[in-house]
Amino acid sequence: MEVKLLSEILKNNPYPGRGIAAGLSEDGTKAILVYFIMGRSANSRNRVFEECSEELKTVPFDPSKVEDPSLIIYSAVKVVGKDTIVTNGVQTDAIEKAIKGGHCMRHALMGCTFEPDKNFTPRISAVLHTEGKFCYEMSILKSADEKGSACNRYFFQYEPVAGRGHFLHTYERDGDPLPSFEGEPRLIKMPNEITSFGEELWNSMEKDNKISLYLRAIDLHSGAYERVLYNKYGK
Repeated sequence: MEVKLLSEILKNNPYPGRGIAAGLSEDGTKAILVYFIMGRSANSRNRVFEECSEELKTVPFDPSKVEDPSLIIYSAVKVVGKDTIVTNGVQTDAIEKAIKGGHCMRHALMGCTFEPDKNFTPRISAVLHTEGKFCYEMSILKSADEKGSACNRYFFQYEPVAGRGHFLHTYERDGDPLPSFEGEPRLIKMPNEITSFGEELWNSMEKDNKISLYLRAIDLHSGAYERVLYNKYGK
């Protein structure tokens, strides 16, 4: 089973779209999540990540230039109890509501579909469960065909392995239309600390298309976390 470096995957793919990675640090003490956004249009590129307490949001860099906020402005990371949610869109709120109601990510996403854009962009999601024995789950919602006739929903649940994680992104590669991610989340290496990891990832992303990158390392004993945030535009 091949374990890849996330930086190498990014270096070899100029446009993976938006991406989520989750896993366990090499020393087994921290849950690690990664979320990034890329963009080709002026509307997509007019964004930055902004933190508000434990929540991470996408917000306009220049509000006067926003063309359509519906698919680009959302909460990307939220925390509910000992669960950390990370997604590429409005399904963050749906998953939050489901968990607060005693349900799970799958319950929430059965009522969601891919994005209503010309590429039928997949909705990707993950939840990191840090109460008791750490585990994480991921999901991708994809168009069943090139016409957007139906939605296929895929769910993956992982027992953690130290130094390992999984990476899921929206587009398999660049193109027009953009082809959706194929197969299972990629098996990747996870480090012990996120500062140099973040720098490595940021420098591996295609410079014209990258917009923002966020990493969080959650201590599985105390619940405290460290974070690293990169914005191409703004502060």
